[in-house]
Amino acid sequence: MLDRETRTAILRLEKAGHAKTKIARALQVSPNSVSKVLEEGNVEVPQLERPSSADRHRDRIVEQYIRCRGNMVRVHEELLAEGISIPYSTLTGFCRRENIGVKPKKRSGNYHFKTGEEMQHDTSPHTVKIGDKYVLLQCASTVLCFSRMLYAQLYPTFNRFYCKVFLSEAISQFFKGAAGRCMVDNASIVIAHGTGKNAVPAPEMKAFGDRFGFEFEAHEKGDANRSARVEGPFFYIERNFYPGRTFKDLPDLNRQLSDWCARKSRRFIKRLQARPIELYQIERPHLKPLPIYIPEVYAMQSRIVDLEGNVNLHTNRYSVPDEYLCQRVQVRETIDKVRIYHGHDLVAEHERKPEGARVSVVNKEHRTTGRRARKNSAGHRVFPEEKILRAATPQIERLVDKIHTEGSDALRRIRKLYRFYLDYPTDALSKAIARALEYGLTDLGRIEQMTLRNVAGDYFLLDINKRREDDDDE
Repeated sequence: MLDRETRTAILRLEKAGHAKTKIARALQVSPNSVSKVLEEGNVEVPQLERPSSADRHRDRIVEQYIRCRGNMVRVHEELLAEGISIPYSTLTGFCRRENIGVKPKKRSGNYHFKTGEEMQHDTSPHTVKIGDKYVLLQCASTVLCFSRMLYAQLYPTFNRFYCKVFLSEAISQFFKGAAGRCMVDNASIVIAHGTGKNAVPAPEMKAFGDRFGFEFEAHEKGDANRSARVEGPFFYIERNFYPGRTFKDLPDLNRQLSDWCARKSRRFIKRLQARPIELYQIERPHLKPLPIYIPEVYAMQSRIVDLEGNVNLHTNRYSVPDEYLCQRVQVRETIDKVRIYHGHDLVAEHERKPEGARVSVVNKEHRTTGRRARKNSAGHRVFPEEKILRAATPQIERLVDKIHTEGSDALRRIRKLYRFYLDYPTDALSKAIARALEYGLTDLGRIEQMTLRNVAGDYFLLDINKRREDDDDE
C-alpha cells in the first residue's frame, strides 16, 4: 500500500511527462503500482476493509459479554460451546474496534500554577535497609508546584505530630516560606471530616496552617492528577536515592535525603527547560514570609510515674526523680527530646529514643539513692514506697513499723500495703488498720477484708450480715 506522499509524487511526475517505467524506477516501486495509482487518479490512500469472522456474530458477542460481566476468557469459552469458533486474539481485537467493553479514553488535563500559589504534600510507604535490617518507613514529601523544589523525610509512622514536624522543617528550613495553599489527600491526618471541596481540616492542623499563613485543601476522591506534582517524586526517590547507599540509623538516612534533595534541585529538567533552584529564586519572593517566632512542635502526653521512677512512652522508659513517684506528670515529646513536667516545673529531660526500641533512659542524678533500700535509725530498711505510706496516716505508719519487726519479707508486704493505699479510700483503710492493731493483727488479707467491710455501704453492694456470720463461724 503506497502512502500519500508516494502517490502524490507519481501523479506529479506523470503530469510532467515521465514514462511509467521511469517513474517506477525513480520511486523504487513496481510499474503495476504506478499504473494503479494513475488509473485511480487520487492521492488519498484507500481504506482497507477486511471482513472479520466475528462480524456476523456481533450480537451474540455483545450478549455473552454482558452475561459474563466483561470477562473475555469466559465469552470465548461460551462462544466455543455454542459452536462459534473465533480465535481469542480475533475476538479481543474485534471488541476493541467495535468499542465493546472499551471505555473511551479521556484527554489528560494540565495544571498551571502561579508563583507561590500551591504546594503539595503526601506520604508513601517505603521499605529501606537500615543497618542490617529492612524497615518499613513512611516517606513524607512536599513540593512547590511552580519551581518543583522537593523536600522529603522518612518517619517510623505518620500522624499529626510527625506531619507538623515535617511541614515545619520543610517550610522554615528548606523552602524559607510557604505557598498560599497546601494540597493534600483526604486522609484523617489532616482532614477531620468531609472530602474534596467539602473537606474540613482538623482544628490543630488549621491552627498550624494559620501559623505559616497557608490553608489546607483536599483534592476530590480519585483525582490523582490533582496531586501529580508530589506523587511522581516518590518513584524517583525509590529508584535514585536508596540504591547503593547505606544508612546506619534513621537520622543518618534523613540527613542524606535532605542533602540529596538540595543537590537534585540543581539538576536541569528538560521539560521545564530550567533548574528547580533557578525557578525557586523567582518563586521565593512570592512565598508567605516566616513568622518572627516558630515554636517547637511537640506532642503532649499525660503519664503517672511508676514505682521504679520511670514514665513509659512508646515502649521506652524515661527516668524521673524519686520524689515524683506515683504522681501524674506531663510529657512533652519533640522530634529529638522528651521533657517531663510536674505542673510548670521541668523535672527531667532526655534524648528521645526511637519508638518501639524498648530501652530505658536513666539519668544518674535521678538515682542518687538508688532502688536499694537504706536503713533508718532503728536499723530497718527503708523502701521508696515507705515514704508515701508513713506520710499518709499515723495508723498506717504504725503498721509499717510492725511489718519491719515481723520477718524478712517486709518488702513484699509493704508493697502489698501500698497497693491497698492506692486502691481503697484512705479513711476506710486507716480505720481497718487501727481496729486490727488493737488486737495485734497484722495479716494484710484480713485487713483488706475489714477495709472492704468499711466501704461496703458506700462503694459496693455486699451482703454484710452474711459476711459477719461467716466471720463468727470461723
